[in-house]
Amino acid sequence: MIVLRREIGDVLRAARQRQGRTLREVSSAARVSLGYLSEIERGQKEASSELLGSICEALDVPMSIVLREVSDRIAVAEDMAIPDTVPADLERSLGRGAGGWSPRGELVRAG
Repeated sequence: MIVLRREIGDVLRAARQRQGRTLREVSSAARVSLGYLSEIERGQKEASSELLGSICEALDVPMSIVLREVSDRIAVAEDMAIPDTVPADLERSLGRGAGGWSPRGELVRAG
């Protein structure tokens, strides 16, 4: 069974580790206790949207990138194809032009 809090925790931990940062550094920057951040990364606690925003800011990673990676992980677990671009109807609904995903799967800014 897919558990959203575990997927979010895995993505946050991977982002922190890629940066070579410790739990202590990120917890301090995000203003969250080290123990609580550890529980979030291990998928034992749910992060509120506000707390997730603080953690993403502390990691200097846009929340949209974190959520996209979580979404991609869930799609893989569900054996779904992962689109390599933002659907045109979504871009139109957001009033954006030719933004999309880079070949590496990272969000690129429109315009």
